Amino acid sequence: MKRYQKLLALALLGVVFIETANAQEKYSWANLPQSALPSFKKDTFNVVSYGARPDGITLNTLPINKAIADCSAKGGGVVLIPQGVWLTGPIVLKNNVNLHAASAALIQFTGDKSQYPLVEGNFEGKKSIRNQSPISGSDLSNIAITGKGIFDARGEVWRPVKKDKLTEGEWKTLTTSGGLVGPDAKTWYPSKGYLKGEKEPESTYFKEGKTLKDYEAVKDFFRPNMLVLNNCKKILIQGATFQNSAAWGIHPILCENLTIDGIQIRNLPSAQNGDGLDIESCTYVTVKNSILDVGDDGLCIKSGKDEEGRARGKAAAYIVIQNNTVYRAHGGFVIGSEMSGGAHDIFVSDCTFIGTDIGLRFKTARGRGGIVENIFIKNIGMHNVVHDAILFDMYYFAKAQTLAQTNGKVDIPAVDAGTPKFRKFYINNIVCEGAERAMLIRGLPEMSIEDIFLENVSIRSHRGADIMEAKNVSLKNVTLQCDESSPLINIENSKNIAFNQLKAINPVDVLFSINGDRSKAITVEKTDSSTAKTSATFNYGATKSQFEISR
Repeated sequence: MKRYQKLLALALLGVVFIETANAQEKYSWANLPQSALPSFKKDTFNVVSYGARPDGITLNTLPINKAIADCSAKGGGVVLIPQGVWLTGPIVLKNNVNLHAASAALIQFTGDKSQYPLVEGNFEGKKSIRNQSPISGSDLSNIAITGKGIFDARGEVWRPVKKDKLTEGEWKTLTTSGGLVGPDAKTWYPSKGYLKGEKEPESTYFKEGKTLKDYEAVKDFFRPNMLVLNNCKKILIQGATFQNSAAWGIHPILCENLTIDGIQIRNLPSAQNGDGLDIESCTYVTVKNSILDVGDDGLCIKSGKDEEGRARGKAAAYIVIQNNTVYRAHGGFVIGSEMSGGAHDIFVSDCTFIGTDIGLRFKTARGRGGIVENIFIKNIGMHNVVHDAILFDMYYFAKAQTLAQTNGKVDIPAVDAGTPKFRKFYINNIVCEGAERAMLIRGLPEMSIEDIFLENVSIRSHRGADIMEAKNVSLKNVTLQCDESSPLINIENSKNIAFNQLKAINPVDVLFSINGDRSKAITVEKTDSSTAKTSATFNYGATKSQFEISR
């Protein structure tokens, strides 16, 4: 027991021990995992020397790729894209090449979809058909994209757009520009081929026995992620802007030693699947000093989906995310929902989220499987969060019912390989100025979310906190300023829930609502309950004997 208490104390300080075959490694905030950087020869290969022209008219696909191939063949170096507007098709990276886009260089990818052949790729955690990405690389080592240039993926020619994402004027302009409006009159599609692909079940995923040619009729449906790096090592992405992606922005998968420093990722709020950065099954990653303003999740960790992700068995691990700003996005920092290969030993600090739908977002669902653990987060500031400041939810895209909706009855399925686990999250120094709800911690009846430690948290929101199907949750020095008066904290079928120095700024009718016959060992100490008319209520089998409050 003493050893457990010591490890818990260290964990709260951001120290985690990782057992290895040969030794014991220790990571802490003062000793974080490090990603190794690439290095390059000083030789420079200017794309102009290969026939590229910065007139915005000439298609420069061949000269740019020829410069990259030549640089790699000669031992590597820098491929320079100077100032100018460079129209191009897909760019393919090669070993030992630093693709450097100079300041005032705009690399504009063509809207001619015929320039992007169908390829076997990966999307949302599964093997799938895609159009070739504007920038890609596979099985490479020692590569970089640097400079202050801008890469624009011309995403508007690929993406469908929902009417409710636009103003009336924007919708009218879009629908009169070409393409077609779907049967429900709520979505604009860039082509008939896209609409046909959307209607075909399972069309996104690659089916055994079929060839790429079998998918040509719905080619437009397979929107490319902007930058995809598959199974690469020693990568640097620094300084550049990546914008207007057809789908996800930057998607490294199965990569090792990745550093992302001082970049910008920009997608319209209406950009469907317009994620910023999706780090999938990668190890030893650093993301710092970057700004994201996107149409879906911002800084996101993934590791494959369902059985396919579990079979791959490659966790996202040893990741450091520091000093980043996320504006509009579905989530500021996100894990999931495709996390079937697991995620562990991730450190997030000193980030700001402004106007995101959710601040800290951890999502999964039955069928995913996988374990997410040893997640350390500190020094996060949030402003004008649309929904939840902090969210743990194991019902992503699934319907969860409260005890009030089921009259206290809960079905508890058996645990199997598809049952996911969230545990060992350590969250410290969080401030959120404006949210709909302070937090949701919602596990499954068959698999509680467990070992969640929140300390030094201050949130102004409309509603308080919901804690459902959780165990071993600690909230210390948590201040909530909520508009809704009852209850401040709602607990359902959860046990070993400890509150220490909980503070309610506004008066509330009920401080705690305790629900469910599996709610046990709920303790409250060093908390002034005088702001509440009623300290606690008990429903659906919950009993007062399992609740203890003391000042």
